[in-house]
Amino acid sequence: MGCFTLRCPAPLIFTPGEGWSYETPGTAGDWMRDRASEQLEVAQQKHDEGDFKTGLKASKRLIRQWPFSDYAPDAQYLAGLCYEGMNKDEKAFQEYQRLLQEYPTSDRFEECLTRQFEITTRYLDGKRFRIWGLIPLYRSMGKTSEMYQEVIENGPFSEVASQAQMNIGQAMENDKDFAKAVKAYEKAADKYNKNPEVVADALFKTGLALMKDAKAAEYDQGMAIKAIDVFTDFIALFPTEERVNQANQFIDDLRIEQARGSLVVARFYDKKDLMDGAMTYYNDVVDILNRLLNAPEHPYAVEARERLSELRNDPRVNHSQAGSEAQEPQS
Repeated sequence: MGCFTLRCPAPLIFTPGEGWSYETPGTAGDWMRDRASEQLEVAQQKHDEGDFKTGLKASKRLIRQWPFSDYAPDAQYLAGLCYEGMNKDEKAFQEYQRLLQEYPTSDRFEECLTRQFEITTRYLDGKRFRIWGLIPLYRSMGKTSEMYQEVIENGPFSEVASQAQMNIGQAMENDKDFAKAVKAYEKAADKYNKNPEVVADALFKTGLALMKDAKAAEYDQGMAIKAIDVFTDFIALFPTEERVNQANQFIDDLRIEQARGSLVVARFYDKKDLMDGAMTYYNDVVDILNRLLNAPEHPYAVEARERLSELRNDPRVNHSQAGSEAQEPQS
């Protein structure tokens, strides 16, 4: 009767709350301990060795077996670290969230907030969210903003809260939703008004978002004026801030865009023989470039002045069709 050697597969182990996993022959259960302190030591050791999967199981076992022990918060924190080690940031974020909710007096509280912030910032910088928790598939600034909001709610005045609020604005800018970005920056300036660095940064970025919003379509004069007002406030409130020169340059650029917009409207009225309207907007071009920018030789100003000179001698000006139903063009 022959003898056959059979290869036994690694045992399949089911752990409540963790699911099924394989154990290497000879090591099944060697990460389990009978005391919470020893269980934490194993979890920490496995994490430090880079065996994040076993470290996670050891941590989860401690939390499950000894949820009210002094070691449970550290085990919960290690669970998050292990998920980060496995590049499963969404799950790590959730583990840190459990610590914040279930162990709010833990010494790890601030560390968890910081790690949640850092995880969310990776998504802000372009990391993809996983579909079914497995396949990195898509970016989402909306979901990223929600995660930052969760960080803020966990610790409204923590070390990372103000920057989380600012980063919500950046996420909205990444999505080209400049109106929501402006609201996020304004909220940061209002909520953290006792921190001058946050207020300065929020004001400057509000101006930038308004400027981008003004240019998003063709050109929105209303948004441009708001941007100018915000940059003007920024300069007045923070005259020694290093971005003051940049803010002044943005104001000049926006003024030139205002002049261009007025020139487009003036040309439209001119073409329609609506002389009163044309003269009003040509004068606006000259006023912006002469009085506000001291740039009388700018090509827009030169064109506007020359055309105004011609129109003043045009007999049709006295018979303007200002009441016509012609529509003002979009600049």
